Amino acid sequence: MEIERKYLVNQVPADYMEFPCHAIEQAYLCTSPVVRIRKEDDSYYLTYKGKGLMAREEYNLPLNEQAYTHLLKKADGIILTKTRYLIPLEGSDHLTIELDIFDGTYKGLILAEVEFPTEEEALTFIPPQWFGKDVTFSGEYQNSRLACDLSR
Repeated sequence: MEIERKYLVNQVPADYMEFPCHAIEQAYLCTSPVVRIRKEDDSYYLTYKGKGLMAREEYNLPLNEQAYTHLLKKADGIILTKTRYLIPLEGSDHLTIELDIFDGTYKGLILAEVEFPTEEEALTFIPPQWFGKDVTFSGEYQNSRLACDLSR
């Protein structure tokens, strides 16, 4: 089960580049249900995500580079590229901010996600001051929806 909140970010923290990061490329084979392939650095995954905005089922299966390349040719829509910075949430011993800075089609888009162990913790979360608008429940900034926005 994935439980997360998502926010637009207008102003990143000055020190964000000091934190670990991953280069991510991902594409969608299906959006209902969500079936995604992802390259993260030198690792490859196939992911299934169930319905939902804040909480939903999520299953990750490993792929090799050959399988990823084959499936990438079958993907629909836009291939998303971004750099994900992993920033420990100040004042928490177990939460991490995933700061996604998009490249390519969505260059300039910056989103922050925080995953939670429980829905209660997600619903009572008070975001850092530098987070912008909460877009968790709109679904507008789900990556699967961004990949299908062919008007870009």
